[in-house]
Amino acid sequence: MSAATPITDVNQNPLHKDMDEWDEFLEGRYKEGKTEEEFRQYDAEANPGVAEFYRLNHTYQTHQYVLDKEKEYFGLTRGKKSIWEAADFLNTLVDDSDPDTDLTQLEHLLQTSEAIRKDGHPRWMVATGFVHDLGKCLCLWGEPQWGVVGDTFPTGCAYSDQVVFPEYFKANPDYNNPKYQTKYGIYEPNCGLDNVKMSFGHDGYIYEVMKNYLPMEGLYMLRYHSFYAWHRHGAYEYLCNEQDRAMKEWVLKFNPYDLYSKGHTKPNMAELKPYYDDLFAEFFPEKLDW
Repeated sequence: MSAATPITDVNQNPLHKDMDEWDEFLEGRYKEGKTEEEFRQYDAEANPGVAEFYRLNHTYQTHQYVLDKEKEYFGLTRGKKSIWEAADFLNTLVDDSDPDTDLTQLEHLLQTSEAIRKDGHPRWMVATGFVHDLGKCLCLWGEPQWGVVGDTFPTGCAYSDQVVFPEYFKANPDYNNPKYQTKYGIYEPNCGLDNVKMSFGHDGYIYEVMKNYLPMEGLYMLRYHSFYAWHRHGAYEYLCNEQDRAMKEWVLKFNPYDLYSKGHTKPNMAELKPYYDDLFAEFFPEKLDW
């Protein structure tokens, strides 16, 4: 599918509670101790909005789509913003349909970073926790939910059955392209994830924004925190190099904060702001390209 291929599905944004509904699905899916059979059962009982979201994601995230979107966004030509300005921009993504929480996007970011800070992790990891979801601002530039969130996966090679709802890949044009459906596809064995074109979304985008400012461990957390087939199920190891294998433990270390740090208690913004002002000044320039 090229960029010009029309997408005709009626509802491009089937998650009823905006993107939080995907987060909630993941939180339940990855409660500790599930067997593979329990994963399948959990997926089968997913609500229709979540299932439809994954159908769209797996149908339209072709290799060519990824190339087109990277060309569109990875040049970082959408202006300069500070970290606070980017968070305020994301805050305009208002979820009026979720009656269970009145927390803003900014407050969700602070919940993640504060949980990391409370557990005594390095300052760079606290900064990583704060910025990890800022890439969801792609929705504010008109991208559909399925092109912003969702479990990420390699394009240009055979799909793993460890990706959630693998049956939906059958509708993806790449599924019938022999070049893309061998084990390695267009890649070499152990080529390294840096050389793999992952499905497009907020992970890859925020990595591009932050790649000059955070240590490698933090950048892996940003870039691969939604690559569950790899870091939770062990798929696609044959594409990984030694650096990827060494960094996986950091992605796994970050995962609980990504999934389980959200609550209903509002962070005290006035109290926390001086700490974060210092933190951002330590790692980031005053303005970043977006």
